[in-house]
Amino acid sequence: MNGTAKIVSAGAALLVAAIAVVSLAGAGTGAAPRALPTAKNFTLPELGHPGRQVSLAAFAGRPVIVNFFASWCPPCKRETPALAAFYREAGGRTAMIGVDSGDQSRPALRFVHAAGVSYPVGYDPLPAATTVSYGVLGLPQTFFLNARHQIVKRVYGQVSMKVLSEGVVLMDKGWRGSPAGTAATSKNPG
Repeated sequence: MNGTAKIVSAGAALLVAAIAVVSLAGAGTGAAPRALPTAKNFTLPELGHPGRQVSLAAFAGRPVIVNFFASWCPPCKRETPALAAFYREAGGRTAMIGVDSGDQSRPALRFVHAAGVSYPVGYDPLPAATTVSYGVLGLPQTFFLNARHQIVKRVYGQVSMKVLSEGVVLMDKGWRGSPAGTAATSKNPG
């Protein structure tokens, strides 16, 4: 398959995923709230660490933030250093996984090193199957998962420190004994 065919194939897969996400989301009908959607498990090669893998299952029983990004994405270039600082400041209290999507490994590795990323980063090159399975059509996107890996918040676009803090509060609900709320979605201008 040549480069153009790969891009067209990836685009078609993203379109199908988007249609599925939109059709499953439905419109608010005033009915009882649906159960929170469960994040799909994934296992990806760890960027910059041959032979190692990053897996959502490795965080079983813990809330986790999953951030999809790429080195070529302008909002990601602003967001990733802030995510790295947030992670460092949390001192291990907040689990985080980066998913480098549709990128080339060398620029991706340079990017995460320059941004100061110390959390694990999975490498999801084209056709970006993990990214597609999450319905990610644009970068960056961030998912906040509770301890059962249910999606409690999804952010389209660049996250702010305030949004990160709010997401952590949502994902921690139920982990420390209080009931989990309903899923939240927000769009942040890049």
